[in-house]
Amino acid sequence: QFNRQWDERYKELVSYVNEFGDSRVPQKYTKNRALGNWVRRQRSDFKQILAGKLSGRMTKEQMQSLTNIGFECSLRCQGSWDSRYKELVSYAN
Repeated sequence: QFNRQWDERYKELVSYVNEFGDSRVPQKYTKNRALGNWVRRQRSDFKQILAGKLSGRMTKEQMQSLTNIGFECSLRCQGSWDSRYKELVSYAN
């Protein structure tokens, strides 16, 4: 049951990535709220595993599948980095 649900949401995430070019599904994604909530949980689990904390909810294979499609476990740093990079490029030009 759990793996089947995970696989279904993963397929939805792959479709989202194909449509929008990234895995940054908003938590309150109106087109698919279940996907937004699922992605939030995956980010949380992914970060816990990277921090050395155990998570029985995500397998190594699932982590690899997410990594393969460019899954970002943290959006805050990425967004900040992107905005600062754009400022730098603007300044250099």
